[in-house]
Amino acid sequence: MTDLPPEATEPTPASAATDGEAEAKPEVGVGPWEGEWPEGDHWDPDLLRDGDRRNVVDQYRYWKHDAIVADLDSKRHAFHIAIENWQHDLNIGTVVRTANAFLAKEVHIIGRRRWNRRGAMVTDRYQHVRHHPTVEDFVEWAKGEGLAIIGIDIFPDSVPLETYDLPENCVLVFGQEGPGLTPEVHDAAVATLSIEQFGSTRSMNAASAAAIAMHAWVRRHVFNQPV
Repeated sequence: MTDLPPEATEPTPASAATDGEAEAKPEVGVGPWEGEWPEGDHWDPDLLRDGDRRNVVDQYRYWKHDAIVADLDSKRHAFHIAIENWQHDLNIGTVVRTANAFLAKEVHIIGRRRWNRRGAMVTDRYQHVRHHPTVEDFVEWAKGEGLAIIGIDIFPDSVPLETYDLPENCVLVFGQEGPGLTPEVHDAAVATLSIEQFGSTRSMNAASAAAIAMHAWVRRHVFNQPV
């Protein structure tokens, strides 16, 4: 593959601020391609001509959107993420963004179809998102796919995430900020895991918990770290 121009990896320096002037912000992404254009169907001629200001890693600079998704699909991990959405939880977008970062197979929205995409920072364009109108529909789908349903929440029967051997083929389920997982998901889960905390608060933000759980799966099944 043709090397990217220097701007792809080097940040644009901000202009020095002068009296009465705000400090200039560095530009996002890269400008137009310098030199002879590379060959290949995955390159986007508009981006090569105008520059690529998207929030993507350098590997995908100037690539067509469909080409990026296809490449991600060729190497996605085996775990899925599911989020209950009964109260239009603002954390969902952030969870989707983290699922993209850890290359989850799919993200599943249980409950309301509409969800706040602001926190996703457009990463939902690269992440497969599936909707399930009810818990029953979601559970039936997961069983049909042979996926272990793993709840992440604090219940009397919860076991520590830190010492649980996460299965490779699973779907990690997170509840609403505040009420947490519904009893229906708790009953359907093969296990419910809690995250050990050491401060005064009883619970942590749902999006933070999701990031910790996804990273636990990555450590176990990508880096082969034993529990």
